Amino acid sequence: MASILSAPLRNAVRQPLLHSGLLGLLMLALLLQACGKGDDAAAQAHGPGAMPVTMLTVAASSMPISAEVVAQTEGAKEVEIRARVGGILLKRLYEEGATVKAGQALFQIDPEPYRIALAQARAQLAAQQARVDQTTREEARLKGLLETQAVSQREYDNASSDHALAKATLQQMQASVREAELNLSYTLVTAPVGGVSGRFQFSEGALIAANTSLLTTVVQISPIWVRFSFSDNELAKLGGRLNNNNVREVTLTLPDGSAYAQTGKLNFAASQIDPVLGTQQLRATFDNTDQKLLPGQFVRARVTTGQRDGVFLVPQVAVQTGDQGKFVYVVNEAGEATPRPVVVGDWVGKDWAILDGLKEGEQVIVDNLIKIRPGAKVMDVSKMPPPAAQPAGDQPAAQH
Repeated sequence: MASILSAPLRNAVRQPLLHSGLLGLLMLALLLQACGKGDDAAAQAHGPGAMPVTMLTVAASSMPISAEVVAQTEGAKEVEIRARVGGILLKRLYEEGATVKAGQALFQIDPEPYRIALAQARAQLAAQQARVDQTTREEARLKGLLETQAVSQREYDNASSDHALAKATLQQMQASVREAELNLSYTLVTAPVGGVSGRFQFSEGALIAANTSLLTTVVQISPIWVRFSFSDNELAKLGGRLNNNNVREVTLTLPDGSAYAQTGKLNFAASQIDPVLGTQQLRATFDNTDQKLLPGQFVRARVTTGQRDGVFLVPQVAVQTGDQGKFVYVVNEAGEATPRPVVVGDWVGKDWAILDGLKEGEQVIVDNLIKIRPGAKVMDVSKMPPPAAQPAGDQPAAQH
């Protein structure tokens, strides 16, 4: 086509295209100039060279005075079941690991030898009762004869002594009968407390020794106890030595991280610090009706002693560590970053509790902290105007 068109005609075609391109470049330049003016206005509003940061306006709040420590559960009552009498173990009367009630029969020891011993003791008691009746009649007979001086005083005194000895022996026989009855009752081994039964240590038919053979265990788990201890530093944060008067509540965190629904109560606090570990031994009791806690479990116990007011919560990243300790950057009236020493407490989720060093309404810088230097000009990015939206009609024309 270029070979067909003449030179004047080719120039006429090029001029409209050239004008269209120049018009697009001119509109793009005007748009960039408008954006630059907006940025300059924002920078001038915050001062020249101001660093963009995020600021948090702090407000005072309240938080509990508490501390958390690793704890371990134990049964409120842990009883070893031992046979009080010896003999052949005939039968186990419970399911291992099952919950048993107080007084429930657990084992049966062969009772026949003890039934025979009881029968012998009762027979001896009956014989001695007859002996007492005889000495009673003899003493009464001689007493009448003594009044008529038919017998001597010595004969009467001997009869009276025989009667007293017979009554003493009768009491001994009664005690023997009672002992035999107890031994017979001990052949049926019962649970002294309610709780969860343990493993059977013998097999049926084994010979059991009195007072030494451990048959099983019973652990009471409702209520259940939790043992833990606090060091001197932790006690100082809680306000000093703990006791029933200054501990408001005890809560538990289970191994899976969930919170135990029920709160506990302190039921033991050592009166002195352990000289070996430097801790105060403590124990709390919890209602464990659902039996969710088992003895020997490791949990986390949190003790609350009161409430602290005037506490400020700031993100953990906002707290810096320097030569003088912890500090945060606050913004002064001139819009400058100023380091402020603070006294920190415990972590509360992702925040850090500031106990001292801040005031209500102050602005704390929470990001871009690596680039900040004391006295640096800063501006809050949340207060910067959003970038102006470009109208659709001002888009530069596409070049063809």
